Parts: sequence; structure tokens; C-alpha cells
Amino acid sequence: MKVTKLSSKGQVIIPKTLRAAHNWEAGQELIAIDVGDGILLKPKKPFPETTLAQVAGCLEYSGKPKSLDDIEDAIHQGVMEQWHDCS
Repeated sequence: MKVTKLSSKGQVIIPKTLRAAHNWEAGQELIAIDVGDGILLKPKKPFPETTLAQVAGCLEYSGKPKSLDDIEDAIHQGVMEQWHDCS
């Protein structure tokens, strides 16, 4: 357990070991969440922003291309399955 103090300006120093463990650097934006008997600090953006081009590799499909009719049939089937599950 680490102990820190609240300054007269409402500032708290997060101990270096905790900042390092969470890879928080100067300027890190944090969300403060009231949890009743304390405050939980979470990073505002836990992951760096990415572009579609950077993550598109996870969408790779090596099978035969699907036609629009195939896609529409799959959507229809999914809707019918979900509707049936609600009955």
C-alpha cells in the first residue's frame, strides 16, 4: 500500500511505482469514478487510437467471396434466430 497526500490545490501525487506499473506518463488523462468510500482512477483512453488500416488484418478472410445475396440471407437468418429466441 502506498500513502500520498492531498495538496491544498486538490492535487494528489500517484507514486512512481504505480505510474510505472500502469504505464502512465505526465499528461495522462484519467477518469475519476466515485466508488462510495473512495475514488477509482482509470485512464481515459486505455488504448492508443488506431486507424482501420492498422487493424484491418484481423478481418482477413481467405474463403470464396460472398455475394450480396449470401450476405442478405445470413442477415435474415440471424434476425429470424434472434426473433425466435425472444418468443
